[in-house]
Amino acid sequence: MIKSVQINAFGGPEVLNIVEVEGPKPGPDEVLIRHSVIGLDYIDTYHRSGLYPVPLPFTPGLEAAAVVEGLGKGVTGFSVGDRVAYPAGPPGSYCSHRVIPAAKLVKLPGDISDDDVAAMMLKACTVEYLIFRTFKVQKGQTVLFHAAAGGVGLIACQWLNALGVTVIGTVGSDEKAALARDNGCHHTINYRSEDFTARVMDITSGAGVPVVYDSVGRDTCAGSVACLQRRGTMVTFGNATGPVDPVPPGDLAKAGSIYLTRPTLMDYVATREDLELSTNRVFEAISKGHIRSNIRQRYALDDIQAAHRALEARQTTGQTVIMP
Repeated sequence: MIKSVQINAFGGPEVLNIVEVEGPKPGPDEVLIRHSVIGLDYIDTYHRSGLYPVPLPFTPGLEAAAVVEGLGKGVTGFSVGDRVAYPAGPPGSYCSHRVIPAAKLVKLPGDISDDDVAAMMLKACTVEYLIFRTFKVQKGQTVLFHAAAGGVGLIACQWLNALGVTVIGTVGSDEKAALARDNGCHHTINYRSEDFTARVMDITSGAGVPVVYDSVGRDTCAGSVACLQRRGTMVTFGNATGPVDPVPPGDLAKAGSIYLTRPTLMDYVATREDLELSTNRVFEAISKGHIRSNIRQRYALDDIQAAHRALEARQTTGQTVIMP
């Protein structure tokens, strides 16, 4: 028997149930893995609440570091005992053991810890596609990154800073502002006490920014668009305050022929080639010291409800990991 989290109905953290289930066996092209450290991500709350519907019942969680314990028929490239990880599902990481398609796994370099991988993989792969492929940021540019003290935000601040990019970041407290600055954010704006749009225009001497990365959603979208230069790019990649309201195309024209995109990590690592491109960039950035984990919270799997409550209450900073 193995320990697993199961959801039978969408709802709040109370729907996260700890259950004992039969240990899985790998089928063709699958790998049996034992999780060592599990990542906690905001998208997990969307799956739990039903904002992003998934078939019920199910086990949430999209990333983890693990060790290979069994191979299904036809699996090549992996051996029992290999350290592996996956950054983008399929869902099911909230458990001690699972089977997963071999195509979704990558081997871990020896110089990268399980903690780093579980804390960073999904978030760092998200930053990778945002800054290299959704909008390829250039050295010397200035960008606006919302939730700069969050798990994704801290990695973005570090990586952008290493690339020679000036980062303006929004935060919700003075403590979070200090944390963001410690991780490479050049200008912090407390959105609770400041008008972030006005501050961005002030910082940029009225020029605005070429791109805004916004995971906050409904509360910040309109203000984010107002921060953009002519032909700027609005990247909305999360819904922490709720889904963004529909934007009439004419409004984008009035704002300066703005590009609006709503990307997801799953589309940027859908092929094996893209998965390896993204994870290899992340591993290289970790090895070079351009990005580093900042684990600020650690929960046991039995305490998964408390972890979700803290995450949704915006009481967490940096990254949070779950110990199976």
